[in-house]
Amino acid sequence: MELRHLQYFVTVAEEQSFTRAAARLHVVQSGVSATVRALERELGSALFDRSGKRVVLTAAGHALLPEARAALAAVRAGESAVRASCGGLSGTLDVGAITAALLIDFPALVGAFHAQWPDVAIRLRLSSTGSAGLAQSLLAGELDVAFLSVVRRLPAGLTARPLASYPLVLLVPDGHRLAGRRQVRLHELAEEPFVDFPLGSGLRDLADTVFAGAGVRRRVTVESADLASTAAFVGHGLGLALVPEFAARDAPGTRPVRPADQVPDWTLSVATSSRRPPTAELRALLDLTDTHRPTQPTP
Repeated sequence: MELRHLQYFVTVAEEQSFTRAAARLHVVQSGVSATVRALERELGSALFDRSGKRVVLTAAGHALLPEARAALAAVRAGESAVRASCGGLSGTLDVGAITAALLIDFPALVGAFHAQWPDVAIRLRLSSTGSAGLAQSLLAGELDVAFLSVVRRLPAGLTARPLASYPLVLLVPDGHRLAGRRQVRLHELAEEPFVDFPLGSGLRDLADTVFAGAGVRRRVTVESADLASTAAFVGHGLGLALVPEFAARDAPGTRPVRPADQVPDWTLSVATSSRRPPTAELRALLDLTDTHRPTQPTP
């Protein structure tokens, strides 16, 4: 088995097409097909179901994919270690982030990184599937690092460290019955409509956990994929929202009210795979991230 076999297999799996895989690899399609067939013969099992319009993984293909990605990642880590020992870094880093991670000044972070290591390309992807989607992309080897919010236990194979934590506040529209209050008990909110993030996001998981713990069943009437839109929906009277306190600043038409119940803080973390050795490029980015941490709230 050669690394080329694994690279072709992983590319076909990601593209779900031999034609697109060949274009991405800059080789002819017949070469990709022949290489994958050779790998299948060596393993004694079909890796793809080619019977439909799309090429899909078989059970054997699903079993091989994470191991193939891990093997390719180990090779890349070895190559980067050699480059680093010679005083240079190069390659590509795939970075995922939830929209709330824009608390980090990514343009400044990437600019500072590029100034030191101009031969490393950074591809930044803002997630439309929330922290859960980013975690799965990390596990699948599609990302090198992700900035996300962790509420429940991280999936096995990932590790994370916190960058900043913020208390939660209830955002209510001006003129709402609670707008003049300094604090509110969660049980008082049982009949209220809510604006919240989609399922799978860290903030939605946190809010669901908080209200479930208080025995409150919520009505989420609007789902919004970013904090600015969430605050705007609240300002137009479409519901209440439980948000990190920084999202309540300068939100027109809204008032923040602090929960009287004890609720956990919202935490932004940086996560990586614990199954793949970090490249020198990734270690350099993580080190630089520490100098671009978000500003912590004043107690």
